[in-house]
Amino acid sequence: MGLLTGRTVLVTGATRGIGYAMARCFIEEGAEVPFIYRTSVDRAREIEEEFQAKGAKVKGYRLDIASFEEVSRTISQIVADFGKIDVLVNNAGITRDGLSFRLSEEAWDEVIDTNLKSAFNCIHACVPTMLRQRSGCILSVTSIVGMHGNAGQASYAASKSGLVGLTKSVAKELASRGIRANLIAPGFIRTEMTEKVGEDLMNQWIKDIPMQRAGTPEEVAKAALFLISDNASYITGQVLAIDGGKSM
Repeated sequence: MGLLTGRTVLVTGATRGIGYAMARCFIEEGAEVPFIYRTSVDRAREIEEEFQAKGAKVKGYRLDIASFEEVSRTISQIVADFGKIDVLVNNAGITRDGLSFRLSEEAWDEVIDTNLKSAFNCIHACVPTMLRQRSGCILSVTSIVGMHGNAGQASYAASKSGLVGLTKSVAKELASRGIRANLIAPGFIRTEMTEKVGEDLMNQWIKDIPMQRAGTPEEVAKAALFLISDNASYITGQVLAIDGGKSM
């Protein structure tokens, strides 16, 4: 029996990178996984077919996660389809890098809406179900950039820092109701997004990591698995850095 047998785990932004690695890890541990995506229709179908062929209950839902109304409607549908939501994983995120004084208002709003407002939307829609169950878990994916800032990533850092404040506040509000809320803060993780920066810049970043290597999406997924499982039943309001020692 897996750590998540009988649990329904909703994952946002699950079609690639860390989100996909988490969804796969949770499914392997027995979870049923509804997931939310915005544009990758073909990839979402591939994920459904991949895991449904193995007997898992998996379904993708396409929507604009920054829309309060769309998220509310979709999560009501997920509850109807799956019967409950035990865990919410706020993973959806984008970057629009640039120096803060050159960043357009449109780029700023897009990052804040996708990375931060979406988490509020999902929490707002999922918590009533968790309250009725008298149990639940919320895991938000922040970043070490949200904890320390980074030149050229003002909007990303602000959104990820805001996610820390939001999740810690929710943890305090809901702890007495049997609902936990924690965060993971990945550092430099090898994904499709980071591969685009080129090997030279990648090696430069790695020099600043005490463990002298990048992390993998699977390593992040295993840490997430711990925090949403009963093994972390007395942990709430915490941020777990997964960064090879970078933020020490």
